[in-house]
Amino acid sequence: MFWTVRDALVRDKWRAIPMTLGAVCLTSVFQIVQNTSWGFQPVQDLGSVKAVDPFWLALLRTPLSLFVPALDLPVWGALAQMLLVFGIAEICISWWRTLVIGYAATLAGTTYARIGIALGPEHPFGLPLSDRIVNDTGPSAAVVGLAIYLCWRYRAYLTGALVILAMIGEVLIKNNLAGKEHLAAIAVVMAVCVVRAHRGPVRCRVPLGQGPPP
Repeated sequence: MFWTVRDALVRDKWRAIPMTLGAVCLTSVFQIVQNTSWGFQPVQDLGSVKAVDPFWLALLRTPLSLFVPALDLPVWGALAQMLLVFGIAEICISWWRTLVIGYAATLAGTTYARIGIALGPEHPFGLPLSDRIVNDTGPSAAVVGLAIYLCWRYRAYLTGALVILAMIGEVLIKNNLAGKEHLAAIAVVMAVCVVRAHRGPVRCRVPLGQGPPP
């Protein structure tokens, strides 16, 4: 993975990650706009997802919800995550696969929120009813899902295990909607990896003659 990313950045510099830079810029714009007196509600109407919303409305808002920073977290964290993980993924697996995996992970979290609330707080995988109005936006589920996919793709199994353990620790320390959505994202992406593995070996994007074989 290191050689793939290094070679691409040396050769193309910032042109290697146009989608990532666009995503970072879009997230920055949403952050600026939603913190104005006139822009908060339009941003919520475009990209705010809550479990209380009809599922069709959540699906319509999901494409932009990934780029709307969570209101209770510092925006620099979301921007740094996107620049690092989205950038590596765009170079290693292409921009469109990055978006597909990212949206699959995000949709997994959105769907789980409704299932968890239906199960109730007494169930190990359930959620309290109060979580139905929690604003469910930001790139974190996509970032976690992409990290797991990249670790599988490049056989970085130890790193992938550490990411999973970190997410489990997050839930144990702070048992909230975001933490459990991260686990849902991991479960869906791991299922994608299993299906992909059964279809045959995956070729990593290492240029011929540059860097070690995957």
